[in-house]
Amino acid sequence: MGMMKEFREFAIKGNVIDLAVGVIIGGAFGKIVDSVVSDLIMPVVGLVFGKLDFSNLFVVLGSVPPGTAMTLDALKKAGVPVFAYGNFLTVAVNFLILAFIIFVMIKQINRLKREAPEPAPAAPAAPPEDIVLLREIRDSLKK
Repeated sequence: MGMMKEFREFAIKGNVIDLAVGVIIGGAFGKIVDSVVSDLIMPVVGLVFGKLDFSNLFVVLGSVPPGTAMTLDALKKAGVPVFAYGNFLTVAVNFLILAFIIFVMIKQINRLKREAPEPAPAAPAAPPEDIVLLREIRDSLKK
């Protein structure tokens, strides 16, 4: 019974909940970035570089059986060893875009934090009445 109580306390800690929310939002954000790259950026890159599609860039490393189409999927299904560097390029572009978006977000958050006015230092509290009286006595004795 003690182990269940300990587990429940662990599972409902703020850090665990925050981490779970972060992982879920991160997964959704990753899908958004994948869509931005594959649906918005790659078509533009393909237009500029002549319909270049990174995902189909590969080098065949073995012999191709007769009748196999020269597409990445067909070659993989046929068991032909393929150096698929295009997929790596797509993942690397996704990472760079994601890293840049996060950089911009953090930069804006930091800028907003700097713009927030710092609270004015609180005026020191007036000393208690007995301290004031003792200081007056001290000062009068000095004279």
